[in-house]
Amino acid sequence: MNTFVHPTAIIDPKAELDKDVKIGPYCIIGPNTKIGKKTEIIALATIEEWTEIGEECTISQGVIIGTLPQDTGFEKKKSFVKIGDRNLIREYTTIHRGSKEGSTTYIGNDNFFMAYSHIAHNCLIEDGVVIANAGTLAGYVIVEKKVMIGGLSAVHQYVKIGAYSIIGGCSKIIKDIPPYTKADGHPARLWGLNSIGLKRANFSLETRNILKKAYKILFRSSLNTSQALRKIENELEATPEIQHLCQFIQSSKRGICKER
Repeated sequence: MNTFVHPTAIIDPKAELDKDVKIGPYCIIGPNTKIGKKTEIIALATIEEWTEIGEECTISQGVIIGTLPQDTGFEKKKSFVKIGDRNLIREYTTIHRGSKEGSTTYIGNDNFFMAYSHIAHNCLIEDGVVIANAGTLAGYVIVEKKVMIGGLSAVHQYVKIGAYSIIGGCSKIIKDIPPYTKADGHPARLWGLNSIGLKRANFSLETRNILKKAYKILFRSSLNTSQALRKIENELEATPEIQHLCQFIQSSKRGICKER
């Protein structure tokens, strides 16, 4: 199979299309863009300058990638969007390029952004993330791997969402969400460990039990954060998951979401 470009599509001469790419009707592919092999851009999508898209991605109708950031301080300098492989980007999703000169909005592999999702400038999204319909990330948000964000949820700028966490629909996220937890509300509050998600992700029962103990120490004891972290260090096995949870909390700049 060869690269296919619909006759109504507009492809800039400086765009690079790998083999077996499909470009559907009325798409616009701007200069200095790279589209990886077997990626399909279905119809009416716009891929703007300095955007790189990996292999085997599917980009649906009306998607806009690489447009200018919604930042009043943006000076129209050169910045980027970089998207990995096997991402599914559904209708009317918008992904903006970096706000500062030379900066990048980065999206990893195997993510699923449902219709009307918005990824603002300088976000960093790891692998296997799901954002449901009209989920919105403000600038500089970091989303670790295997996170699920419910529809119509909004994430404040600079927030960090930890791996394997789940956020309920219509939530307002203004603080960091620890890994392995579930959160919901306006503003969001923690509702315990994401036990079902961890089980589905093949975390062992032993690992889930250790994380449950750590959660209770952090959020259901009378200890402050520093005391809770010391207790975890002294009493629980330092598994990779426990180390990641503690490091996440220690490095938080916006503060950690509280329990309901």
